[in-house]
Amino acid sequence: VSFVRDPALPAVLTLTLNRPERLNAYDRTMRDALFEGLTLAEVDPTIGVVVLQGAGRAFSSGGDLEEFGTAPSPIAAREIRRMRDVWHRLASLQALTMASIHGLAFGGGLEMALLCDLILCAGDARLALPETGLGAIPGVGGTQTLPRRIGEGRASAMLLAGREIDGREAARIGLVSAAVAPDRLGGETRKWAAKLAALDPEVSAALRSCLRQGADLPLQRALRLEKRAAKRIGKGPK
Repeated sequence: VSFVRDPALPAVLTLTLNRPERLNAYDRTMRDALFEGLTLAEVDPTIGVVVLQGAGRAFSSGGDLEEFGTAPSPIAAREIRRMRDVWHRLASLQALTMASIHGLAFGGGLEMALLCDLILCAGDARLALPETGLGAIPGVGGTQTLPRRIGEGRASAMLLAGREIDGREAARIGLVSAAVAPDRLGGETRKWAAKLAALDPEVSAALRSCLRQGADLPLQRALRLEKRAAKRIGKGPK
């Protein structure tokens, strides 16, 4: 994983998954590097936006199957995962997060993107959660994040039947924020990142809190949550 801060957009940290020869399959080395990059974003208050993208022909093909079962000690492996919980760190960052998807986003790769606040993708990108066909279930939150974005019915088709969709359909059903022509993805990602970086951090944090917490509340309680957030930042009704 490489870390880049564009001098023209210093508040944006871009993390690039960089195992193109393996379609950016997620392994222990990538886990540790991602954890370091997300920790940097957590401790550096000047970073307001984190962008995840993939090098080469794909965003990420998911977990590296060649690593499954190779840890010398399952107990030690669980402890390392607990200490280096990449997914919790990604989901709980103060900075806004955005995934930029091209090529494949399969399994854990798609789940990683689903933990982000926004997802952009190329129209011809391919998205799927094929774990059930391998005798497993998603392990990076996909059973929870996907239905929250697209509803239980559509999520069931992807989770249970392993249905694959392209970027255009993903945008149509609300799985991603927008789908663009492949040659425009880089420019659009930078444009969206710049818009996010220009937001007042207090406002963006309040909005995200309303989005994430309000979805699980009855409407009246959710409305009160919004009212409290607006008053807290000094722009709501008194």
